[in-house]
Amino acid sequence: MPRRRRRATPSAAQHAAPETTLYAAVKAHLEGLGYEAKGEVCGCDIVAVRPGEPPFLVITEMKMGFTLELLLQGVDRMAAADEVWLAVRATTRGRDADARVRKLCRLLGFGLLAVDPGRAGVQVLAEPSPYRPRGNPRRRALLLREHRRRRGDPNKGGATRTPIMTAYRQNALACAAALREGPRRPRDLTATVPEAGAILLRNVYGWFDRVERGVYRLSPSGEAALLLAASA
Repeated sequence: MPRRRRRATPSAAQHAAPETTLYAAVKAHLEGLGYEAKGEVCGCDIVAVRPGEPPFLVITEMKMGFTLELLLQGVDRMAAADEVWLAVRATTRGRDADARVRKLCRLLGFGLLAVDPGRAGVQVLAEPSPYRPRGNPRRRALLLREHRRRRGDPNKGGATRTPIMTAYRQNALACAAALREGPRRPRDLTATVPEAGAILLRNVYGWFDRVERGVYRLSPSGEAALLLAASA
């Protein structure tokens, strides 16, 4: 009887979005220009901020090739950013090598980057032009606030199949870690997490149980979330 061929199990790397392979090179390029770059901020692949008054905000969207979807993402980001860059994998015969694509980016006001992930190289194909759409102050403020409040850079830009570590989730995990030592009142946690009272009260993730009025303890799902975060 012939043996059945065992079906290969996809690895974690195979499940990862291809755009994440461009992230390290683009992040390094932006940081070389003086920006602090972070991945997956409020739905944007990369948000980079250069300190100042006001801060200078750059959004970069990444795709393995130059597509209409990439252009539409860029158009959507323009109202919140000072500059928008599109980053694609470098090719010799792809659309990134087409002079018309570079011209289109200049007409729309986008910068265009060609990325060679293997060599961690980035080539600037087009600089963003001074074209400015009508601004979106509310969305801009949301991006700046999330970028400022997020601790470190916990996400890879371009990820689509993994949970995003937001600043709120980071603070909720900090509350959960503190409650591992036993039940606490919100005021006991505010030195580490100023928003502890609201986080414990809302209990968005179900990580906390109320023992009595104003006193909370860690729930089993909260313990599981801490274990998962520690293994990530």
